[in-house]
Amino acid sequence: MSALDNTATQAGPGGTPRGPVGGAPGGAGGIIPFLTSRLREIGIFIALIVIVLLFQALTGGRLLTPGNVSNIIVQNSYILILAIGMVMIIIAGHIDLSVGSVAAFVGAVSGVLIVQWGLPWWLGITLSLILGAVVGMWQGFWVAYVGIPAFIVTLAGMLLFRGLTQMTLGNTQITPFPSEYRQLGGGYLFPDLFPASSSPAEWITVGLGVLTLVLFVVTQVRQRAKRAALELQNEPQVWFLFKIIGGGALIAYLTYLLGVAPNSRGTPIVLVVLAVLIIGYSVVMSRSVFGRHIYAIGGNRTAAKLSGIKTRRVDFMLFVNMGTLAALAGIVFTGRLNSAGPGAGNLFELDAIAAAFIGGAAVQGGVGRVVGAIAGGLVMGVLNNGMSLMGISTDVQQFIKGLVLLLAVAFDVYNKNRTRG
Repeated sequence: MSALDNTATQAGPGGTPRGPVGGAPGGAGGIIPFLTSRLREIGIFIALIVIVLLFQALTGGRLLTPGNVSNIIVQNSYILILAIGMVMIIIAGHIDLSVGSVAAFVGAVSGVLIVQWGLPWWLGITLSLILGAVVGMWQGFWVAYVGIPAFIVTLAGMLLFRGLTQMTLGNTQITPFPSEYRQLGGGYLFPDLFPASSSPAEWITVGLGVLTLVLFVVTQVRQRAKRAALELQNEPQVWFLFKIIGGGALIAYLTYLLGVAPNSRGTPIVLVVLAVLIIGYSVVMSRSVFGRHIYAIGGNRTAAKLSGIKTRRVDFMLFVNMGTLAALAGIVFTGRLNSAGPGAGNLFELDAIAAAFIGGAAVQGGVGRVVGAIAGGLVMGVLNNGMSLMGISTDVQQFIKGLVLLLAVAFDVYNKNRTRG
């Protein structure tokens, strides 16, 4: 058995223990030991719920209003998109400091293509995404095939693409963009299909919410049944029921806020984009050969290479993927602002990295999940939004966000030391 095969039998994707074969299918070990063993995964979601409830109380109920929930989704969408690619980079043991500059550069180029050159909006978006992939190839080449550490390559990229952004724009802004382009960053799904005057609900949103709820329940039940059939250790039934009821209630409440509650705006288009990305990348990381190779490389690069994994190719593709997602984030951000400016994307990379680490990614690599990175991004987004509603100054906000990031990494280190001990 190879080193990779031996590793795979001990832990699943993200470092999640598989449990002993033949263990109690029902998770008879008890709910407390189970939760203790899953602190890395479950802790971020508990923290997110606590933060939401805390700011809901401190803001007098203003946090969970339909308009504000929509704002949280739209305002943090580009960070969440970047967090998906960033957590994959971190799992493999790398880092990318250039994503904010790449997003700004792609946004600037899309402005030149669509506004100044008059290309159709769909062609401009397509070419911009291709440009992002090319940028990823450039950085991936230096990391994967030349062997320069990703920290150095992307630090150079941060400066290089920020300079190219300013050169492209000539230190001016490009605006306005076509309405179709702007919809990706700030539009809503079919806003005029069911006018509010004819119905109290936005039925597209309600339908999507019901579909999401059904898929969530079916997926959870099937996963539990599959583990039981393979005689693998399952989560306790009490926790399973709590997760089904709690997750279903969350989906139902979000559907109510976006599609039924007074002053609801419907489904943001970028939320649909995010949902597709989250589902797609979660499947890639948990069920594909490529995803397992990423975890293996982050866990032990030497062992992965000896097991036959083409580590250079995986690293190269990771940066191509990151460049494409950075381009998408740049398009979303530019569309929301209806402007491409030289200062766009400032500190995006730090927010994306913070989202990944707060969401449970390990500093040393080999551990992390896409859903965790999204939860980490939402923690940062809710903190920003809640503190703004309370009128807290930006300097205090930066202090609190830095403290949260430090505590999240400290919690990761504590978990690792506790597990080893």
